[in-house]
Amino acid sequence: MNSFVLLLLFTFVRGSFTSSAAHRCFCKVTGSLDDCACDVETIDSFNNWKLFPQLQKLLSSDYFRFYKVNLNNPCPFWTESGQCGLRDCAVKPCTPNEIPDGLKSSSHKYSEEGNTHTEDCEMVEKLGAVNSSLSEETRQALLDWNRYDDEADRFCTHDDEDSPDMQYVDLLLNPERYTGYKGPEAWQIWNSIYEENCFKPYTVKRPLDPLVSNSGDSEGRGFYRWLEGLCVEKRAFFRLVSGLHASINVHLSARYLLDDNWFERRWGPNITEFQLRFDEELTKGEGHKRLRNLYFLYLIELRALAKVLPFFERPSLQLYTGQPQKDKENKDVLLELLHMAKSFPLHFDETTLFAGDKKEAEKLKNDFKLTFKNISKIMDCVGCFKCRLWGKLQTQGLGTALKILFSEKQIETLPESSRTKPSFQLSRQEIVALFNAFGRISTSIRELENFRQLLSELNQ
Repeated sequence: MNSFVLLLLFTFVRGSFTSSAAHRCFCKVTGSLDDCACDVETIDSFNNWKLFPQLQKLLSSDYFRFYKVNLNNPCPFWTESGQCGLRDCAVKPCTPNEIPDGLKSSSHKYSEEGNTHTEDCEMVEKLGAVNSSLSEETRQALLDWNRYDDEADRFCTHDDEDSPDMQYVDLLLNPERYTGYKGPEAWQIWNSIYEENCFKPYTVKRPLDPLVSNSGDSEGRGFYRWLEGLCVEKRAFFRLVSGLHASINVHLSARYLLDDNWFERRWGPNITEFQLRFDEELTKGEGHKRLRNLYFLYLIELRALAKVLPFFERPSLQLYTGQPQKDKENKDVLLELLHMAKSFPLHFDETTLFAGDKKEAEKLKNDFKLTFKNISKIMDCVGCFKCRLWGKLQTQGLGTALKILFSEKQIETLPESSRTKPSFQLSRQEIVALFNAFGRISTSIRELENFRQLLSELNQ
């Protein structure tokens, strides 16, 4: 057989493999989504051509690019084996002169008025105005109750704003990408999340590894069969976690270290890595389910943006950085984005969740909330600081979205004046996390289009 024939044969085999690889990754990532009235194609079109550019513009602004976080919290569940020593795991915090003046005085407030006093001081003054004879002990107890009320509404734990370990990070200078963090330590994080925090029945045989399919089941039924018997709320919870996991894997595949030498470090899409995580055969039938869960997560967070519009429409709310003209422009961009989100034609219907018997629904909602809080705590066990940063931000963002979805009545009755204590509140940290977390999901959806194109071009 001469070399020309061999070349033709190699080209044919290679073309057949890559074509089938594109088919295996995306052939089932289409059509309507389970538990939703929406389809993949509608989301792709809306996100990639309409919402994504506007969202990127917003996230590049000073208000949203600086995130305050504590990366030194100890792991509350197990003894850490040590921090990641890879250079790409490191996070570069901001120096004081890099932080906009308006953010320095009070990171948990979002208006100019709010930067004058802290919430606690405001509450003390209000309590004192009502009754100056209140003892210090009683006043402190009332402040603690106020903090408890805020905490009770949350779906995830928050870093202590007063901790000396809190530091600002410029998210644009510390992008989420592949760091080399992997192995038993990285798997322990996801194993704990899936095994202990996803309402998995104890009757399901362990271990249940979402990255390694069970007992040679080529269709992936073994891993997902236990979900069929769960109520819609618990099934939705798993799909949110799986969607978040899928989104992170898309980011790592899209921003992979392709070349590292003395004069250049080049990052870009790694098709092989993407296939390992989502190819139908390489994941034993689970790849498309993970990607479909990513779209489900997108719908949940998009719905939260639509519902929170009245909160941001209030004149008293500013995206305060100390730069009046830019702050006004940023709020205009934000409101345009939220109106765009509201215009989406096929939103997720959250009223289908927790809609049964009131007592049972309330208990389930509390279980839902406590379990997600537990997952947010697990983020402090991540050994890679950059992975920890983005894990904490994205879980806080999703937790904020869930808080919004189940606070509809409080949002509808928000007072126009900032002098009246609202029944619904978002701290600046929650706002920044909410939009940046959605930015990650939106970017993942956009990157899928790029991977579709790359896989289809391989055999041309």
